[in-house]
Amino acid sequence: MAQESTKELTTLPVGRLGLIPLESCRPLGEKVNEWLVKWRNEREHDEINSFAFEGYRRDSYIVDVKTPRFGSGEGKGEISESVRGDDIYLMVDVCNHSMTYTMSGFTNLMSPDDHFQDLKRAIAAIGGKARRVNVIMPYLYESRQSKRVGRESLDCASALQELTKMGVENIITFDAHDARVQNATPLHGFETIQPAYQFLKALLNNVDGLHIDNDHFMIISPDEGSMRRAIYLANVLGVDMGMYYRRLDYSRRVNGRHPIAAYEFLGPKLEGKDVILIDDMISSGKSILEIASLLKARGAGKIFICTTFGLFTDGMDKFDKAYKDGVFDKLLTTNLVYQAPDLLSKPYYISCDMSKYIALIIDTLNHDMSVSHLLNPVDRIKRCVTNYMARYDK
Repeated sequence: MAQESTKELTTLPVGRLGLIPLESCRPLGEKVNEWLVKWRNEREHDEINSFAFEGYRRDSYIVDVKTPRFGSGEGKGEISESVRGDDIYLMVDVCNHSMTYTMSGFTNLMSPDDHFQDLKRAIAAIGGKARRVNVIMPYLYESRQSKRVGRESLDCASALQELTKMGVENIITFDAHDARVQNATPLHGFETIQPAYQFLKALLNNVDGLHIDNDHFMIISPDEGSMRRAIYLANVLGVDMGMYYRRLDYSRRVNGRHPIAAYEFLGPKLEGKDVILIDDMISSGKSILEIASLLKARGAGKIFICTTFGLFTDGMDKFDKAYKDGVFDKLLTTNLVYQAPDLLSKPYYISCDMSKYIALIIDTLNHDMSVSHLLNPVDRIKRCVTNYMARYDK
C-alpha cells in the first residue's frame, strides 16, 4: 500500500525528484531511496504518465555526485548527470568520523568542516541549474555554537547563511541544539524535527512488559536544555516528568568553567517507575551516565536512554561498564549519524531507523505540500502505545 494513498498527488511535483546522499550519508540515503521507489511505483493516478510527471517513476532517484581530492588535500565536486529543473535533496552527515582522505602522503580523518565543504562543493557542482535545492543535514553543522558568549564566533548562523546564499531553499535538520538559530535565515525554510515517535516505536518493539501509565512510567530530562523534549513526550503519554539541574560552584573556575557542585532533582517520586532519559545527543557520555546512576540511586526501575545523536566521542567502554553494573537497561540512538559496527553489536543498543520518516518528508515536499502533519506525531505515538498495551494485556 502506498503511503497515505494518493493524497500527495493533489498537487504537481515541484520538479523531477533527485536525491544526492554524499558519501558520508550514503547508507541512510540508499534506504530513503528504497522507500521513495517503492511508494511511487505503487502509486496510481490518471495523469501519472503525462509530461507533468516525467521521471516520476524510476528505479532510483539517486544522482551520482563525487567529491574527490587532489594530492594536496584540496577537493572538488563532480556531478555525473544533468539536474536541470530537478528538485534536489542533498543529504550529509557531518559527524561521520569513519572517512579519510590523503594529503601529501598522510591519511587524514574527515572532520565536520571537511564534510560541510564537500556539501558546498556538491551544491556548486549543480551550478544553479536545479529548480530547487534542499539540504537534509540531520546533525546541524556547528549547532552547539549557536549563540555568542563573550568574544566568540557564531559558526552555525554563518553556515546557514552560506548555504542560503548558494541557493538552498530549505534546510531540514533533526533535534537542533537550539532551534532559534533559524533566525539567521528568516526568509528560507528551516525545519527541526523530533524523533519522539521513532524512539517510542523502537522501544516498544524491543522491550516487553512495560506499563505506559502515570503509576509505572516517567520521562526524565538530564538538564534544563532537554526539558522541552521531556515535556512533549510526557504530555503525549500522559505521565509525569522530572529533571536534573546542575548546581554550579561560582566561587572558582576549572579549565575556564565553573565546576558542577551537585546535580539536583526536580520532580515527583520515581521509586519503582521505569523511565525514559531523553536528550539530544551523547558526546562523551559522562553526564548522561551520571544522571542514570543518580536515577538508579533514587529507586528508578528500568532506565532507557534515548538520544537523537550517538557520537560516543570517548568510545563505548564506559557504557559497557555501566550496563554491566546495571546503571541502564537499553540505549537508543538514531541512524541519522554514523554508527560504528562495534556499537551495533552491543546487546543493550537499539537503533532507531529514520529512513522512512525522511522519505515521507521528501515525498511531501516534492509535491510542495505542508509537512506539519508529519512534524507532530501525537496520533502515531498514541496508536503505537495503544497497540502495545493491547498486545501486552492479551
